[in-house]
Amino acid sequence: MAEEKLTHIDEKGDVRMVDVSQKADTERIAVAEGFISMKPETLELITSGTAAKGDVLACARVAGGMAAKKTSELIPMCHPLMITKAKVSCEPIGAGEREDGRVGIHITTTCGVTGKTGIEMEALTAASVACLTVYDMCKAVDRGMEIVDVRLLKKDGGKTGLWERK
Repeated sequence: MAEEKLTHIDEKGDVRMVDVSQKADTERIAVAEGFISMKPETLELITSGTAAKGDVLACARVAGGMAAKKTSELIPMCHPLMITKAKVSCEPIGAGEREDGRVGIHITTTCGVTGKTGIEMEALTAASVACLTVYDMCKAVDRGMEIVDVRLLKKDGGKTGLWERK
């Protein structure tokens, strides 16, 4: 098995942005998720549209899409990408729908690009910021909300091809 190396560390141990200039442009896609758990009463405010700050899920979807576009400004060694797709889905999860019994919003993001480097960081950032936006819009009534399970579900394209979480 070939020795695995961190790509953002050079021979001297210094951090660097990976040189992708010689790589071919390919279509790439990444899917990520996150979950924000909350009290059932908070979920009811969101789903009934009566949250004081307005449409929580619409705001979270927009924030996630905006975050995907700004990822390289937040993650130091991340390349700026010309994103071709950024979709954020927000699914309310009620009592008894999860094995752990948590109630909240399940966020799923899909980002795409045709380029020289992957789009995983954009999908993960979109999921994180969408969850944070739900928190921001509902913190007045539920400061105990928790953001959990932010993770990559799938990436496809580029030299390494398809990877999916099992």
